[in-house]
Amino acid sequence: MTRPGVARALRAVAERGRDGFYLGEFGQGLIGLGAGEYTEADLAAPGADWVEPLKVRVYGHDVWSMPPNSQGYLLLRSLAIAEGLDLPASPRHPGWAHLLAESARVAGYDRLDVLHEAAKDLLDPAETARRRALVDPRSRLRLRAPAEAGDTTYLCVVDSDGMGVSLIQSNASGFGSMLFEPRTGINLHNRGIGFSLKPGHPAEYGPGRRPPHTLTPALITRRDGTLRSVVGTMGGDAQPQILLQVITRLLLHGEEPGQAIAAPRWRLGTGGTGFDTWDAPDDAVLDLEEGASWGDGLAAIGHRVAALPYGSSFGHAHLIDVRADGMLAGAADPRSLVGSAIGR
Repeated sequence: MTRPGVARALRAVAERGRDGFYLGEFGQGLIGLGAGEYTEADLAAPGADWVEPLKVRVYGHDVWSMPPNSQGYLLLRSLAIAEGLDLPASPRHPGWAHLLAESARVAGYDRLDVLHEAAKDLLDPAETARRRALVDPRSRLRLRAPAEAGDTTYLCVVDSDGMGVSLIQSNASGFGSMLFEPRTGINLHNRGIGFSLKPGHPAEYGPGRRPPHTLTPALITRRDGTLRSVVGTMGGDAQPQILLQVITRLLLHGEEPGQAIAAPRWRLGTGGTGFDTWDAPDDAVLDLEEGASWGDGLAAIGHRVAALPYGSSFGHAHLIDVRADGMLAGAADPRSLVGSAIGR
């Protein structure tokens, strides 16, 4: 298959930077597709910023992720909640999955109400403590639902100087909006699904605004500021839930990257799009991968449990760990048909 339009667009970027893309052939086609939603002035205005990442200190390390409009705060809040709980020593114990799942649930049940690009104080320690106190080690919490009811690529790299990059890109749904700019053949994402159409909502759709989104790239540093790990995953709403499990295995239980990545997982599921977990958080089922040892124990304390095949529905997580001696250990998720770990 050849994509000459994509090749022309990439050549324009190489020669003219962002203007070659947004003010060139692709931009003109996008304006035609937008039915008045986009103007040349919109495309001429830069839309990327350097931002301050969010951070929590857990298990003797600093874990970093993206600020709003990303849902990265859910990973960090979940980790902070879980660190204050009495996790079983073995990740095979049903209580391990229960406490992490409850940490994810109490961290995110109100995401649709509070996540927008200007959201502040989402990692307030007092609020984290309040939510932690809701977790019962013996029972699944009943949550109040809000008032109303992808396709992702992740890569990470560490160079010989110790510089690490945790990078994620996504169309949202598999082919995004299903629209293709006709001149170049470039398809358009549908990240606009994160907007609210409710008047007055803090994430209401409007000009010049950015939608809440699910992308949660992460990195981990030691107390002295040196890089420990770069990690991320695809998985829609489940990205913070997947990384909560991987990072806990890595930092608390001392598992090797390959173990932490390949181990069975749970996720909060609805059987829907992968972007609707928090529409009705109390209706979410705890999906378990085949091979997980937690099923009977979780059902006994009130979780609705469903077993699913080991595979892509539980994300494709990838990780590079920097050892204290500077050696690197990487792992690509065996659930991915195209993921790979390469070193030299």
